[in-house]
This record gives sequence, C-alpha cells and structure tokens, in this order.
Amino acid sequence: MASKLAWGIIGTGRIAGVFAEGLAGSETGQLIGVGSRTQASADRFGDKFNVPRRYSSYEALLADDSVDAVYVSTPHPMHAEWAIKSAEAGKHILCEKPLALNHPEAMAVTEAALANDVFLMEAFMYRCHPQTAKLVALLRQGAIGEVRLIQASFSFQAHLDVKGRLFSQELGGGGILDVGCYCTSMARLIAGAAVGKDFEEPVELKATAHIGDLSRVDEYAVASLRFPGGILAQLATGVHLNLENVVRIFGSEGRIVVPDPWIPGSSNGRTSILLHRGGEQRPEEITIESERGLYSIEADTVAANIDNDNRQARPPSMTWDDTLGNMRTLDRWRQSIGLLYDSERPDAQPLTVSKRPLAVRQDAKMEYGEVVGIDKPVARIVIGADNQGWMPHAAIMFDDYFERGGNCFDTAYIYGGGAPERLLGSWIKNRNVRDKVVIIGKGVHTPFDRPEYMAPQLAQTLDRLQTDYVDLYFAHRDNTEVPVDEWLDAFNQQLEAGRVRAFGGSNWSLERIQAANEYAARNDRTGFAAVSNNFSLARMLVPVWDGESL
Repeated sequence: MASKLAWGIIGTGRIAGVFAEGLAGSETGQLIGVGSRTQASADRFGDKFNVPRRYSSYEALLADDSVDAVYVSTPHPMHAEWAIKSAEAGKHILCEKPLALNHPEAMAVTEAALANDVFLMEAFMYRCHPQTAKLVALLRQGAIGEVRLIQASFSFQAHLDVKGRLFSQELGGGGILDVGCYCTSMARLIAGAAVGKDFEEPVELKATAHIGDLSRVDEYAVASLRFPGGILAQLATGVHLNLENVVRIFGSEGRIVVPDPWIPGSSNGRTSILLHRGGEQRPEEITIESERGLYSIEADTVAANIDNDNRQARPPSMTWDDTLGNMRTLDRWRQSIGLLYDSERPDAQPLTVSKRPLAVRQDAKMEYGEVVGIDKPVARIVIGADNQGWMPHAAIMFDDYFERGGNCFDTAYIYGGGAPERLLGSWIKNRNVRDKVVIIGKGVHTPFDRPEYMAPQLAQTLDRLQTDYVDLYFAHRDNTEVPVDEWLDAFNQQLEAGRVRAFGGSNWSLERIQAANEYAARNDRTGFAAVSNNFSLARMLVPVWDGESL
C-alpha cells in the first residue's frame, strides 16, 4: 500500500476511543474522520484524538470520499445498519463484535460487502494477535495430543443500569453478545485447529442463565457445547459477575492454559501461553512479544488483507464464514435460555435491517408471468415461507427477495404448525405490502384431503396471514376417491366468497386436472388456473409421483 489507509470512526463511545488510540500506533493507518450523532460529540472526540474531520452524522462521514475504511463502534443493534450503509458507500469495514444482533442480520451484512466489493472483518482483536496464531500452531502440532475439553470464560461485574448498554434490552444487552461471543469464537477456533480446520461448528449446545428481572437480559450465563470428534466445551460469560477470564484446553497428553486470552499484551507487550506436557505440573512458558498494541495490530491486519481476492482476512482472523458460524452459535445460546430481544419479535420490525423502507431495487432483474384471476404480475422465482421459526430470519430473506423484484410467496396450512404463515403474515403487515405481493396458500393435505376441510383450513390460514384472501390457493394433495366435481364446487365456493382470487392443484395428475376443468367448462364454473407439481428450482431426476410429464 503506497499511502496509509485513511480511517473514519462511526460512533464516539469508549471502544471508539480505544481504537483511535490503537490507530495512532498503527504502521498502516491514520484516523482522518469521525461521525457522531451531534457536532458537539464529534468535536469532543476530534479534540481528544486529533481527528481533522468531524461530522454531526454518520451519513456525512460516509459521504467523505477521502475515507477509505470505517470502524463501526455503535451499540450492537446498530452494527448491521451502519455496516451495510458503509458497504454501499464503498468503504472497507471493521465492525465491532458482534457483527450484528443475530445471524440473519449478519447474513445481510456479508451480502452487502460482497455486492459492493468491500473488505469486511468482525473486530475480534484477539484473533489478530500473534498469541492466537501461536495457540493454533501448538494445537495443530499436537502439543497436548487430542483435544478433549475446552474451558473459556469472559465476564465482569458492571453496575446494574437497565438504561445502559450492558443491561438494556433495546440495546442488545447481556453477557452472551457482549463478551460471550469471545468464548464461542475461541471454542470454535480451538475445535477447528484440533482437526486441521480454521474453525469447527458445535453439533450440540445446551445452556442456562440468570436473566435479570429488571434488565430482562442474560446477566450471567453458561453453555456446554459438543463438537465433532468428541471435543467438549464449557463456556461462561456475564456482565454482572466477576470470573477468572482464562482459556484452558485439556488434551490426551497434556493441557494448555492461556492466562490472558482476550486482551493479550495490554500491559507491556508481552503475553504467554502455559503448556503442561503429560502429567508435568510445572509448565513450559511460551512467551509472545509484540511492539505494537492490540488494536494497532488489528488495524494493520485490515490493511494487510484489504486487497485479498475475496475481501476477507486470513485465519485466525475472522473470515465471513467464521463470523456467520459464530453468530449462529450465539443465536443457539440465546434460544437455549429463552432470550429474545424485543426488536426480534414479529410485530417489532417495520423497517429493513438497513432501517430504510422496503422498496424494489433499481437494478432488479426479476421476470414475471401471469395467472388468470390474479391482477398482479407473478414473479417467476417464488420464495417459500420461512421454516426457521423466528422473525429475524424471515424478515431478512423476504426483504432481500422483495428488493430483487420478487413478489410471490408460497406457504401451506400444514407447514411448521402454522408458524411460517404467521411469520409471513407479520412481515407483510410490518412492511405494508399486501397489495404488492402474491400469496400462494395450500390446504387439505393428507389425511385431511377432502373438500369439507377446505373452508375451515383456509379460514385459519387467512387468520394466520392477517389477510382476508390469498391470491392463489392450491389443494395440497389430490384424493382420487373424491370426484373432481366436489373439489371444483368447494374451490368455487371460496372464490365466490372472495377468499381466493384463483385456485389450482399441487401434486395432481394431468388427467385429474383435465377432468376438473372439463367439469368447470360444462357447468359454468371457474377451473384450475395453475398447477404446482415439481415446484422447485431443482431438476427432478427420479419422479416421485405419477404425472411427471407435467
């Protein structure tokens, strides 16, 4: 890099100041701008850290063409929004951990970085330090044999302030997201290094926690993880409990202790790893020295990797897949203790993750078709209702699809006990797009595959979807013991009542569809408008039902 990387900082909190101090010791970067929510705050920060450009908004900082990279240091719930907006502004991104409030939001951030060809790294500074690289090397060399148990803790005792960031539901408070994310990232790193990978995902997670009566967040929590190959991990975290913040790794031929895993070298640039081989009680002390501070190393890591082909840092620094896996694990930890943030509830997401109203992108390239009876064009690519079971995932997927020009959503009465229909209905209501989307509903699935079940199932579907009609309604399964005229009469009854705009069959044979439409023609009834057999982007190699010629 011919000249130093020009940095801007979004936010002026404590961690922003820590990073600013780190940049002062960086070999590759210089701080030229800061954005805050007020001019006074930006000026105070600028005076303290000698920042020449001070902006009263984050948007103004991103509009500065002189800024090459930004450090996002806002509270957790704002990380995804400003990382996405930074990517859209063409800025390279170092985003404070966790990258987002949850895994779905993190997906949206990485998608934005990919679409705008910018560098992105989650700011786990310990991953950039040579101590972590040395630890990985020891594990890969088999210094303690086969890794069997990992213990990692990161917790501290903060003053209980339910309006402050650490204990606020609104600000994504609690130990798991604030510092438990370090423990999960370390455990996944160690489990991966033990088997020659960059990281490994847990196959099982069980957890418990103390959730404060006033804070409603995890004030301290523990988790037990199981990784492939019999590797176990015990994690402990909190914001209202002092613990011994240390990492211990037990193997078949010894153990490793990392006394200062999270902020290595913070006092004098020296840190150490304690290696106990076999049954020896006296450890071998492996010393790691660095002339640069932890945050200086982090900034230089960004600069050293910014021109990589995939715009990602090299391991053990956080790659996008590593970050996404870590976010999934954090989601599982929170789900295990029943912690859902208010902002993640189905009725609490009126805007997209970028905090902009939902709209089709100007570069959208969706193709559309027509279905008789439906007065809207129907996207050729249809998205299925979300089966993940919670709104953040549904909202991220539906928003992205809609922004790309998609407008057709497929669901069914039988899916997930009704959860997908409820999520879709909440998303449509939150985004106020009912007149812009096409809903495909399906009902009367086996063993309730008879016309008399159509009306009550459709009524329940409409209630879940929070609408008074579906655009296209399918009989999910045919029952050939029922004459087609009984099916057509039931469909037309719903059509005449205004509860559907068009109807058809899913998994019906060509012969039965033809017979149904012939009955409709003879009796002045409306016939099938569509069929959804083999409704998939995949190509069917072995047909699973008769009528595959459809």
